[in-house]
Amino acid sequence: MTAAIALPLLILLLGLAPPAIFTLFVTLIVFLALVEFNRMGMKQEQVFVQWFAAALGAALVPLFYFNQSAWPTVFLTVVFLVLALFFLLRPGALVRVHHHFGWICLGLIYIALLLGHLVPLRMLDHGRQWIFLTLVVVMCCDTCAYVVGSRIGKRKLYSLISPNKSVEGAVGGVVGAVLGALISKLVFFPAISIWSVVAVGLLLGVVGQIGDLFESMLKRACEVKDSGNMIPGHGGILDRLDSLLFAFPLVYYVACGSFGG
Repeated sequence: MTAAIALPLLILLLGLAPPAIFTLFVTLIVFLALVEFNRMGMKQEQVFVQWFAAALGAALVPLFYFNQSAWPTVFLTVVFLVLALFFLLRPGALVRVHHHFGWICLGLIYIALLLGHLVPLRMLDHGRQWIFLTLVVVMCCDTCAYVVGSRIGKRKLYSLISPNKSVEGAVGGVVGAVLGALISKLVFFPAISIWSVVAVGLLLGVVGQIGDLFESMLKRACEVKDSGNMIPGHGGILDRLDSLLFAFPLVYYVACGSFGG
């Protein structure tokens, strides 16, 4: 039911919303994802700094809208210094301050910076198509990896991090990603060349699964099954974004190279 409601709204937002509204949407998602991420790693400790850091991280996203490449770097530098001062004045338990400060800073890079690339990607000439292509490719990758892995998967891919994933499923995911890219070209993105489609499919088929494994590693480190419960029936926001967080920045740079920005 959640997917039935959220997916059409997402499609309408990507297809019809102007860049400014889309930027506000990404800003909200980054804020909620950072709140969830900080809570996952810090539990109920220093709740104020969790929300404060989430707000600072979300504030990074609108800077991408103004297309000034130096601003995000300057902003992250200032945020790091502000948070360093905050922890210095309110360190909490000293035996965990390095963990908490490091976790907060990881969230700024892992979520705010990576997902912030959605904004300049949307503003490219073929931005909508690139975003839809990424979503289709990653969904096809996840689906094919699950189907192939559940039916013929035997060899463990990385049992320490995700014991249910198999090598066969991973290969099926890459094949599914290429098929998803080809479908995207035929249905809504004819401007992209066939070689670019295959290359992007292969790239996202690998990178998307790495992103999934990376989030699984973080959840195991935090001893949680789901990153949160913000999305009924689907776990947390990060559980839905894990593959995309690594995918969108790479797609942005590929798109800039393919169409000259």
